Amino acid sequence: MTTDPLAPLLALADIAAAVDQARERFDQALGHRALRRHGGQVAAEVSLRSAVASAALEGAGHDREAVRAGTVTDPVLQGALRVAGALPGLSELWPKAPRQALAKLHVLAARDLVPEAELGRPVADPVVATRLDGLAGLVAGGTKVSPLMLAAVVHGELLNLRPFAGPSGVVARGAARLVLLAGGLDPRGLLAVDVGHREREPEYVGSAGAFATGTPDGLRSWLRHYMAAVEVGADQLTAIGDEVLAAA
Repeated sequence: MTTDPLAPLLALADIAAAVDQARERFDQALGHRALRRHGGQVAAEVSLRSAVASAALEGAGHDREAVRAGTVTDPVLQGALRVAGALPGLSELWPKAPRQALAKLHVLAARDLVPEAELGRPVADPVVATRLDGLAGLVAGGTKVSPLMLAAVVHGELLNLRPFAGPSGVVARGAARLVLLAGGLDPRGLLAVDVGHREREPEYVGSAGAFATGTPDGLRSWLRHYMAAVEVGADQLTAIGDEVLAAA
């Protein structure tokens, strides 16, 4: 009988409870009245805010209303918008061919930022290749943990590996959202978890560094941050729903 490689993470202090709490917070937000008649509008706003937050975490912060107006041409921001828009269409490919999906994310994120020959191609490093293979194995059915837990691991590992040239953080955040879409937890793309990472940016950066150590305390630090960011993302969904209803 094969042991689930990610199951031990749930035994870290407070992590199982944090995962349950984050899931409950999101489930509560999914009951918002705005989603009954304005779900597409809410999802579009979540996508926009997620892209703006992801670009800001990559060092390309821009005013959300300027982005909405289409006046921001910054290539990092444009790449984050392309990634956010492509996620629903990649959700079926992701569990079947995760490395192919990652390559597509990189092409979208890094266009106009890295040489064309590097688009979609991981860096030539055997350690990176081995760990990407391991990550792909997890995504393709190698674990039965919650999509929240798998998304956190995918996100942390890709931030650590930086397997692509250019804005690899945008790729990591896109891949984590893909886990949630494809895993059935957030099939409509309503969880603005990247807004949570942005609002807790010092913690995000610090805990990502802790994750890279691979120690139990480092892993716990990152997982606790990730679940806290999910809660912020759930609250963001509620706020967007309120705004949509108020404007209707």
